[in-house]
Amino acid sequence: MSFRTDNDDYETWLGTQCDVVKADIDYKHQRMKKSAFIFLRATYFRWAKKIGDWCPQLMDAPPVLSVGDLHLENFGAWRDADGRLVWGVNDFDEAAIMPYVLDLVRLAASIRLAPDLAVGNRAATGALLKGYRDGLDDPQPALLYEGETWLRPFAERADLKPEKFWKEVSGYPKASPPAKIAEAMIASLPKDVEKVRMCSRRKGGGGLGRPRYVAVAYWRGGRVLREAKALVPSAWDWANDKKSQASNFLELANGRYRAPDPFLHVRNKFILRRIAADSHKIELGDDAGAMLRLDLLRAMAFDLASIHAAAGSATTRAIRRDLGKRPRGWLNAAAKAAAAAVERDYEEWRN
Repeated sequence: MSFRTDNDDYETWLGTQCDVVKADIDYKHQRMKKSAFIFLRATYFRWAKKIGDWCPQLMDAPPVLSVGDLHLENFGAWRDADGRLVWGVNDFDEAAIMPYVLDLVRLAASIRLAPDLAVGNRAATGALLKGYRDGLDDPQPALLYEGETWLRPFAERADLKPEKFWKEVSGYPKASPPAKIAEAMIASLPKDVEKVRMCSRRKGGGGLGRPRYVAVAYWRGGRVLREAKALVPSAWDWANDKKSQASNFLELANGRYRAPDPFLHVRNKFILRRIAADSHKIELGDDAGAMLRLDLLRAMAFDLASIHAAAGSATTRAIRRDLGKRPRGWLNAAAKAAAAAVERDYEEWRN
C-alpha cells in the first residue's frame, strides 16, 4: 500500500478522534517535503503500520509500554515538583505496548536521517546500545543542575534565547477553546492571575492538525502559560486495528524512574502542561545532525531505558536476555533498513 493511501486513511481516522485543524494539516504536508528527517517526525502512523514489514526480525522482542514516536527531537526540559530542571523524553502521545526494540530503532533511524550528521552510523548505534544497557542497570532521571550538568548546553542553547520564546508568545493568535478546556487551563494557573488571553499555537511534527491552545496570563511581573493539546489514541492502535484504548500517556510520563512535571495532566481528552522559556521541547532544527555527540546519544538511550525499566524487574531481565541474543550490528542494520524505507516514502510524497 502506498504512503499516500495510508496518509489519507490515517487523516480520515484522525478526524473521527478530534476536531482537526485543517490549516495545520496543510502546513504539515508542506513541511513533510522539506527533508526525510522532518518527514519521519510527521509520519509515525506509517512507521507503526510498516515497521513489521521493513524489519520483521524485530517483532519477536519482549513487549513493553513504549514511547512509540521516539526521535532526536522528542526530548525537552521541564521543572519537577521540587523545581529542579530535568531533561528527557517529553512527548508520550503515541505510547503503546510494542516490542521494546522499536523505540531504539526509530531513534537510530532518526539519527541516520538527520542533516549534516556529525557522527558515524555505527558509532551512533554503539552509543545508543551502551546508554540503553546502562539505563537498564541504573535507571534515573537526568537533572541538569546536579547529576547531568554537562547536558545543560543542549537544553539551554545559545540560539534559543528567552527573548525569542516570549516574542513567539506575543504573536500567538487569539482562539476560542472549548469551554471545559479553557476552564481547565485557567484552573491550572495561579489563583490571582490577570488578563488571561486564550490563543492557539502551531508546534511539533506528528501532532500538527490536533487542536492546541494556550492560556497566556499576567502574574506578578510576567506572563505564565498553560498549554492544552488534543490527545488521541496512539497510531500504533490505528495501525494494528486495535480498538481505541485509554491513553498510556501519563503512565509513561509519570513512571517510576522519572522526575515528572507536576503541571502535566490529562483533562477531557486534552494534555495540559506548563510551558515556559525553560520548560519546552528542544528543537534541534536544521542543526540536528551537526549538534550530535556520542555522549548525548548515550544520554538519550539511557533515558529511554529508564522509561522501559519502569515495567518491572521481570521485563527488564527479558530485555537484557533479548539484547544478549541479538547479532552484532543488529541495531545499525535495522536502522539502515528502516531509514531507507522512510526515504522511499519521502520521495513518493515529495514528487
